[in-house]
Amino acid sequence: MRKYLFFFLFLSLSCLIPPDYGNIYVTEVIDGDTVRLENGRLLRYIGVDTPEVRVKRGTDFVYAPEPYALRALEYNRGLVEHKRVRVEFDVEKTDKYGRLLGYVFSGDEFVNKALLTRGYAVLLTIPPNVKYTKEFTAAQRAAREAGRGLWAEMTLIPASRAHEHIARFRTVRGRVESTGESEHCVYLNFGADWRTDFTAVIFKNSLQGFEKRNIDPETYYRGKCVEVRGRIKEYHGPEIVVNSPGDIDVCPEVACLTD
Repeated sequence: MRKYLFFFLFLSLSCLIPPDYGNIYVTEVIDGDTVRLENGRLLRYIGVDTPEVRVKRGTDFVYAPEPYALRALEYNRGLVEHKRVRVEFDVEKTDKYGRLLGYVFSGDEFVNKALLTRGYAVLLTIPPNVKYTKEFTAAQRAAREAGRGLWAEMTLIPASRAHEHIARFRTVRGRVESTGESEHCVYLNFGADWRTDFTAVIFKNSLQGFEKRNIDPETYYRGKCVEVRGRIKEYHGPEIVVNSPGDIDVCPEVACLTD
C-alpha cells in the first residue's frame, strides 16, 4: 500500500512541475526580466522588475528604452539566451497574462538574483511567490549601498509629481499624511485622497524586515517626511511597493518644506 501511495504522490508532484523545465532552452530574451522558451512559452522572472524596453502608449507598445533597460536586456541575454537553463517554480506558476513565473538558473548563476546584484533590477515581491525574498532583499541592499546600476541615477521628485513618472524608477519624497491597512497591505498615504495621491504600499509578508528593526510602519512613518525608492506604478493613483525598510528613509523636516 505504501508503495502505491508513494507512486501517486510522485506522479502528483511531477504534474505540478513538468520535468522538462529542469533543462530547457531559451530561444529569445525579450527584456531584462522576460524570456521565451523553446516550447513557445514566455517566462517572467519572479521577484525582480527591470526597466522597460517598450512602453505602452495608448493601446500600443512602442520602443522607448528606459534608463538601464538595454543594459539589463544585454546582461540577461549574456546569461541565458541560446542556453539551457533550469526553471524553479513557486506557489503561483503563471500570471494574469498567461506567462510562466519562475526562478532561473543558468549554470551556477541565479539569474533573478544576479540582476538585483548588478543594479539592473529592483525587488518586486508579489505574494505568494516569496521563496527567495530574503536573499533578494540582501542583493538589492548591496547594489543600492554600492550605487550600482540604476541606483546611481534614481531621480528625486516630490510626491505631488509622482503621477508624471508612471513606470519610471524614482526616489519620491513627501510627507506621510495618513496610514492604513487592508487584509494584505499597509498603506502610507502622501495626500488627502488615497485614491489619487501617491501611496507607498507594504505587503504584509514584507513586514518581517520592519519588525526586526522595531518599526511599525503605520505609526512610525505617519506625519514624517520620507523618501521612497522604486518603480512608480498606477493603481488608484501612483504608488511604489516597498519591500524592506531599506526602500524608505526618514528625512529631515526641512526637506519636505522645500519641495
